Amino acid sequence: MAQQQKVAFLGLGVMGYPMAGHLATAGYDVCVYNRTASKSKAWVEQYGGRSADTPTAAAQGAELVFVCVGNDDDLRQICVGEHGAFKGMSSGAVLVDHTTASAQVARELHVVAASQGLGFLDAPVSGGQAGAENGVLTVMVGGSQADYVRAETAIKSFARALRLMGDSGAGQLTKMVNQICIAGVVQGLAEGVHFAKRAGLDPHAVIEVISKGAAQSWQMENRYKTMIDEKFDFGFAVDWMRKDLGIVLDEARDNGAQLPVTALVDQFYADVQQLGGGRWDTSSLLKRLKH
Repeated sequence: MAQQQKVAFLGLGVMGYPMAGHLATAGYDVCVYNRTASKSKAWVEQYGGRSADTPTAAAQGAELVFVCVGNDDDLRQICVGEHGAFKGMSSGAVLVDHTTASAQVARELHVVAASQGLGFLDAPVSGGQAGAENGVLTVMVGGSQADYVRAETAIKSFARALRLMGDSGAGQLTKMVNQICIAGVVQGLAEGVHFAKRAGLDPHAVIEVISKGAAQSWQMENRYKTMIDEKFDFGFAVDWMRKDLGIVLDEARDNGAQLPVTALVDQFYADVQQLGGGRWDTSSLLKRLKH
């Protein structure tokens, strides 16, 4: 089925580029679009397929249109802007949005899509650049069961875990929970490494021991070595995390959730930005403790 199915992928950033590549490798007929055309050209040279000059053109004839861009405004522009994807999609096609955005914009675009006979799924991802490159992302989805079923096989080409969480917006809300949990874990890990160093312990030995017990986490397993070496020029950027936490805190103000630790860590990331670390990996919270 993949060999016969036309899909589009809009947005070839550090996540979208390899995700689109997995679709091509799985046998889908992929047409890509990126705001910087040189990335589209490079992608086609690497994976084959086609590129288009606008989201409208890329979406024409596609049964599934995947999007992975920066924020709510980018998402609106690429879906319903002057050259938006919705204008090129045929009735019955489904747009799958992998942007980490607000639940509000997901619901808004779902309504617009439905009015045009289109499907819309909010499907943010977790797993970072490495997860995208290795095809092992976690994808949390909001939308209708029917649209989910239509997109499920294609999404599995770059996902290890995939689940429909509820109606439109539920995928974004689940991603917010993900970011809430990560924020506290990274701060705790940063404090632990900082304390170990100040106490005169070998931080590598400390982490190797405690990671076999209840303190273990993905962040510990994947970030402790670079944190100890103070290498932060990679990974999920502080600027992106602050964008995500801003979405979380806005939603919490609307639904009444109390998120004191999340709000505090958001301010800690603001401190990292002040140190010039906006593009550092989120594990750079350790850097702040040294200042």
